[in-house]
Amino acid sequence: MAWHDGTVTAPLTPPHQPGPHDPWQAPPSGSHPAPSAGGPDHPDTATELRQAAVVLVLVALAGIALGLLWLWLAPRVPLISDDTAVFLKNSEGEEAIGADGTFVLLALGFGALSAAAVFWRLRRGGVLVVVGLALGALLASLVAWRVGIWLGPSSDVVARAREAGQGVTFDAPLELHSVGVAVLAWPFAAMGIHLLLTAAFGPRDVEPEWPGPGYSGYSEFYGGPVQGPLAGPSSGSPGGGTPSAGGGGGAA
Repeated sequence: MAWHDGTVTAPLTPPHQPGPHDPWQAPPSGSHPAPSAGGPDHPDTATELRQAAVVLVLVALAGIALGLLWLWLAPRVPLISDDTAVFLKNSEGEEAIGADGTFVLLALGFGALSAAAVFWRLRRGGVLVVVGLALGALLASLVAWRVGIWLGPSSDVVARAREAGQGVTFDAPLELHSVGVAVLAWPFAAMGIHLLLTAAFGPRDVEPEWPGPGYSGYSEFYGGPVQGPLAGPSSGSPGGGTPSAGGGGGAA
């Protein structure tokens, strides 16, 4: 014989066992811990700084190659002199504009190549790596500009005219007329290509895994009935409690 109070409900889960929705229980089998900072997938700040410095130096050194190609491929501007002054041999020629265009086209190509190389090697690099790429591209453009001028024809036009002699054609110094546009071509191309590659092939955030087969759904976890010792009176019986074995307040 046992008396049952209709307002008391027994816990559905034993106290010594965690419930199916216990936040402190061990993760289910098959789950993977989040990667820690400092790993290859998530480099820490010091590692990212080193990577950015390496990218900056290597990209800046690539400006030497751009300067040599510009010197080789840029069209020459022919000059001619007489006893009084130096003139353009072909006043309607487009060689001067061609030098700027050659530099810009080469810089765009180098920007695409450098962005692809950095993305392929450091796909999970953070903001610092991208900043290193941008600064390295800017320095590379400046290096290429100065290398082309330094290795090109002398800027002392009067001395070269005297050396060439009257009526003899010689090349004008290699120079950029639109320095700002030409120098910024490489950084803008590198940033644009790197952004496109990141959007198309960049790493994605890992989707969180559900706890396991015992998980019954989002709505049940947050909106379902509460079970266990904290559960309130059930609405399953007219008296607001769980019906006893022999009726409310009766003997078993």
